[in-house]
Parts: sequence; C-alpha cells; structure tokens
Amino acid sequence: MFLRAVVAVAIALAFSVVCRAGGLVYSPINPAFGGNPNNGVFLLNEAAAQNNKTNPNATSPNGFQQLSPLQQFNQSLQSAILNRIASAITGGVVDSAGKLIPGTIQTTSFTITILDLGNGMVQITTIDKATGQSTQFQVSQ
Repeated sequence: MFLRAVVAVAIALAFSVVCRAGGLVYSPINPAFGGNPNNGVFLLNEAAAQNNKTNPNATSPNGFQQLSPLQQFNQSLQSAILNRIASAITGGVVDSAGKLIPGTIQTTSFTITILDLGNGMVQITTIDKATGQSTQFQVSQ
C-alpha cells in the first residue's frame, strides 16, 4: 500500500513539471514583407530554379531574340549613325562657352525646341513628327 502511494506521488510529480511558454513572434523572411534584405537574392535564385514554365512564343530560351551577324552589324551601324547625327545637332546648339543656344532644330522625324526661361534655365522640347508625342525637360546652364 505504501509502495503504491509512493509510485502514485512519483508519477504525479513527473507529469506536473512546470511548463513555460513565450509569445509567438512572427519574423518575416521575404524582404518585400520586412525580412532581412540579404535573403532577397537567395529567394530569387530559389524561385528561378523552381520555375519550369517557358514562354511558348519565345524565340530563344532566355526570351531575347537571337540576331544574325548581319542584323547585329546593321543595328551597330544604325546606332553609330544616330550617334553622329546627335553629335552634329548638339554641336549646332551649343555656343563656345558650352551654353545651349535658344532656337528650333528640324530633323526628318523630330522638332527640337530650345527655349531660354531666364535665370540660367533652359527648356528643351522634343516633338515626334509622326505621332505628335512630345517630351520636355528643363536644365540650368
């Protein structure tokens, strides 16, 4: 009888251990939701590695159009010609002191207007003749 009482007390003490618990704390992993910014590259690489979807309309695996050597040469030549035209136009609108000269420049595709706003500010407006769309910005001289 005494042995049963001792065993019962021992079992009761063994299962009545004090348990402590803390509050649940949420800590995000994704930097878009407040997580550590160093996780961004890792998460992006993991997502890219798991992505097995492909674009059926893509001309190459990476989505960029593969150009033939002739097409690459033509693209490079076009860029060089446009660069020379831009340099020629820039040379005609800048004085010897390096300041923009107010006026209008006409090309086959664009109208470029340089307007002196005073106080050293110049407004440059470019209008596409084909679409009528315009872009303007202001710079100080």
